[in-house]
Amino acid sequence: MDCAALMSGLIAARMGQVQLAVAAKLMSMNSDAGASVAKLIDAAQQNMTSLANVAAGIGGNLDMTV
Repeated sequence: MDCAALMSGLIAARMGQVQLAVAAKLMSMNSDAGASVAKLIDAAQQNMTSLANVAAGIGGNLDMTV
């Protein structure tokens, strides 16, 4: 077995490990973001139930520009 081929194989294996580590980190970040979105939706639903008895037309002229 050629030394260059052996080194090439080791480098490729190492790059595979790095790619897996990055993919795992991205997956973890996505799951954290998903949990945050779920918490935000839950909070919005709780706020909507507390505003259910507000008079009609309240908030109709709300400006949502950013």
